[in-house]
Amino acid sequence: MLTPEERDALWFRTVYQGNNQRQLTWRAVVTGGLLGMLLSLSNLYTTLKLGWSFGVAITACVMSYVLWNALRALTGGRLSQMSLLENNCMQSTASAAGYSTGGTVGCAFAALFMIEGGHQPWWVVGGMVFFTAALGVFLAIPMKRQMINHEQLPFPSGIAAAETLRSLYTEGKEALSKAYALLAGMAVGGVIALLKGLELLETTFKTNVVGRAAGALRSLVSLPELVPLPQPTIATGVKLGGLGFEPSVLMIGAGMIVGLRTSVSMLLGSVILYYVLSPMLVTADVAHTADLGYHFSIWKAGAAELTPRRWGVWGGTALMVFASLTSFAMQWRTLVRALTTKTSNSDEAVEMARIEVPSLWLWMGLVPITIGLVTVMNLAFHVSIPLGLLAVAMSFVLSLVACRATGETDTTPIGAMGKVTQLVYAMVAHNNLPINLMSAGTTAAAAGSAADLLTDLKSGYLLGANPRKQFLAQFAGVLFGTLIIVPAWYALAPDVETLTKNFPMPAASAWRAMAELLASGISSLPESATWAVVVGSILGIGLPLAETFAPRSRAFLPSAMGLGLGMIVDFSNSFGFLIGSLIAWIWVKSSAAKAETYNIPLASGFVAGESLIAAIIAIVCAAAGLMATVK
Repeated sequence: MLTPEERDALWFRTVYQGNNQRQLTWRAVVTGGLLGMLLSLSNLYTTLKLGWSFGVAITACVMSYVLWNALRALTGGRLSQMSLLENNCMQSTASAAGYSTGGTVGCAFAALFMIEGGHQPWWVVGGMVFFTAALGVFLAIPMKRQMINHEQLPFPSGIAAAETLRSLYTEGKEALSKAYALLAGMAVGGVIALLKGLELLETTFKTNVVGRAAGALRSLVSLPELVPLPQPTIATGVKLGGLGFEPSVLMIGAGMIVGLRTSVSMLLGSVILYYVLSPMLVTADVAHTADLGYHFSIWKAGAAELTPRRWGVWGGTALMVFASLTSFAMQWRTLVRALTTKTSNSDEAVEMARIEVPSLWLWMGLVPITIGLVTVMNLAFHVSIPLGLLAVAMSFVLSLVACRATGETDTTPIGAMGKVTQLVYAMVAHNNLPINLMSAGTTAAAAGSAADLLTDLKSGYLLGANPRKQFLAQFAGVLFGTLIIVPAWYALAPDVETLTKNFPMPAASAWRAMAELLASGISSLPESATWAVVVGSILGIGLPLAETFAPRSRAFLPSAMGLGLGMIVDFSNSFGFLIGSLIAWIWVKSSAAKAETYNIPLASGFVAGESLIAAIIAIVCAAAGLMATVK
């Protein structure tokens, strides 16, 4: 087994291409920034409208390639072709602008706006958006070498983006065969995304030609939102939401990449939550369903369908947090190596150190970002300096969790990360909703930004890019995203009445409800949730320790991140992962050579095709919604 240093050297000798191609150029950064501004508008719109945002790495890499080649065609070929690594740099900028800057606005600021009824000044919104996104970018520096270089975590969307870019520049017979497999997967994913998006298109465009065409196609071919699975016996007779198979290849593709152990662990967590804990909780506590303290448990009074992840988030998040911290503590020597600049005197070692982001940059960035963030929080929301510093410290912890979850499962639990902070600040800042919301917004945005950067760096690692230049491209993307998100927020929300009329805001409403629930402290939580946190914490510590001190037991132990994530997502997500991992496992058993050649391209195509078409539909609907709102 290779040591971390030997693995780094092997990558540098056999994969690294940074000295052979252009990468960080003005045209790549500017083009990616402008594209990212468009994607950030769409993500803000979908966050307010649907409660979710889409990852834009794959969308950005395809759109940036198409956009630049269209510009070349319009100029008669006077613009030179972008290199593969230049395109990768462009998508890194677009990804940061499109994904890292809208979360704070769409969740925390929207929730605060509904509570207070008025806007914060532009410098407050802009400062919080920029500083939180930039904080995540810098916090990812010490995690990159551990999670990508040494642990080789999959980061499925990063793999899919790299495979997609490779296919666009493909040459040679084997590469062409892989490209065809990827295109086939993209076609399947694209068709499914289109069929799933027909209702949104019909609703958005209503009576015009697009809406009529979407409606006609829905009448011919209609995918069910969920294919139900057997429900457990529940005393109240209600159903558990999300229990079934979602017609989607995105999760299946991710499962093909992450493997059987993580996918089985996710399903195990979901099975325990849905078939064991939920029936027990409903039966034991049905008399308390109307209590305020149970508003964010698995039920709501009079509801016909329960949402188990609302309760599972407590134990699942605790498990992931403590598992990440335990793994982090067990690998402290690797972290120290990542944060030191000492290298051997060989030419190769010096060159390898030159392409990595130096630890000095971490401190040069964190100090002014921390000062700026704490200052804005203090002036705007009266967050004391110690509580502001606590938010920064928690951002590091939760970024660690988010990055590991994204690396292992391709799912970034941003909502869960925010709830951890809301819980902590309920103890240290009683009955102060602005402090609760904005502290949670800080940690959640930083965690999402860090995970986004590592996803992009995974693509660059596979393509042989220069990580230092890719980091700079990502930081530039934060600037572009901030410039567009702030005015877009004021345009979409001139007043509370207009905002609530045009947007359901499920995510912001959840953040607001959680802040109001915890206003009087953690005593508002149901007792069962407290026990879930305790049990999750114990498992989070025990599983990594067992893997370390009894390595032979690893094959029989669940993945801590997979088990925890299975508790905070719908059953359908875990079920899709399991199907994908089983397909890959059976493929390897029946034809290992073909599986090695085609599994990753095909799975990447599934992920890329469905996410790309879903993003395009979201962009089109967002543009229509923005124009309607402004009018």
